[in-house]
Amino acid sequence: MGSRTTHAIPVAGRVGGFVYAIRNIVAEARKVEASGQKVRYLNIGDPITFGFRTPPHMIEAVERAMRDGRNGYAPSVGIVPAREAVAAECAGRGMPVDPDRVIITAGTSEGIELALNALAEAGDEVLIPVPTYPLYTAVLAKIGARPAFYRTDPDRGWLPDLDHIRSLVGPATRALVVIDPNNPTGATYPADVRRALIDVADQHNFPLLADEVYADLAFDGPVPALASLNPDAPIISFSSLSKAYLAPGWRAGWLAVGRTDRLDDVLAGIKKLADGRLCSTGPMEYGIVAALTGDRSHQATFRAALRERAELTTRRLNAIDGMSAVAPAAAFYSMPRVTLPPGVTDEDYVLALLRKTGVLCVYGSGFGTAPQDGFFRVVFLAPPSELLEIYDVMAEFTADYFALRGK
Repeated sequence: MGSRTTHAIPVAGRVGGFVYAIRNIVAEARKVEASGQKVRYLNIGDPITFGFRTPPHMIEAVERAMRDGRNGYAPSVGIVPAREAVAAECAGRGMPVDPDRVIITAGTSEGIELALNALAEAGDEVLIPVPTYPLYTAVLAKIGARPAFYRTDPDRGWLPDLDHIRSLVGPATRALVVIDPNNPTGATYPADVRRALIDVADQHNFPLLADEVYADLAFDGPVPALASLNPDAPIISFSSLSKAYLAPGWRAGWLAVGRTDRLDDVLAGIKKLADGRLCSTGPMEYGIVAALTGDRSHQATFRAALRERAELTTRRLNAIDGMSAVAPAAAFYSMPRVTLPPGVTDEDYVLALLRKTGVLCVYGSGFGTAPQDGFFRVVFLAPPSELLEIYDVMAEFTADYFALRGK
């Protein structure tokens, strides 16, 4: 029997660049809970955790599929009825697309990963908004590609800086990511900004990756597909059942590749990669059919609940001395900013808030903002009465935090 060594087995270097602050900060929350303090989780956008419920007809469709024996592997691109339902949904939003250009994925996250892997190689660049959804930077770290961060402006409702985007385009640019409605800011973009974003991708001949998961959750009603403004532009749209259909744990999503033949090779590459992971969650694909072809009355109720929480959140956060928040227009996120004392970072503030009060938010630098800028993200899915308590706690903590630092 050979001698046993005690050296640690090395991990691939790219893992060091894989950061996902929304989940990573939970490790600190667990320590706080272990000390006996209650933690209020405002870090992750899971409506189910806060009492919202998946529509019954979707559950019945998945249960029926399971009982009917639909528990084996599905086609790697997804079952035909689901792809047809997504294609019809896209067409209804102004993006005419053939079902053959739709791929059913394990949530939007897998769709994004498939697309980025098909488009980018080590050393390539992808235009990413700041603040951003951290999945994009995490996937690029795995690929070895680089994010080229473009600014969005809180003083203009978090709209993208179009001139900055144009200045970043170069020979290594492989795609432009647009998240509209936006996570983490809750912003929505007007038609002229959307057209300008499409023009950048169209004129430079690289894909616009349209993250449209929150399209049904704009407070004034569903927003059309980005591709509706130019169906022949190179646009790949992503969505899922996770948010607007209240089924995040199902991991049921899709991507739709625009009809232009410029994207044919990209579509073939995505399908090839999809073959390698076999399929998405088979029975849940029947839930996609039920969701997109059935009753959506829950969405109006959900939007109204979100609008109430958004207005409460904006009002109460702006009433805290040293804090400001842009009113969100969609989804269930706010990206407030706290004016930090010199030498203090957003992570310092968020961790101190957690340890002192048990309120868990996510520091803005986890979404790509500068640590000293003081941004952090709040998920406002909790009931209004609980949010009021939380914001009272935050106000008291923030006043004490500034006083301790002589602000």
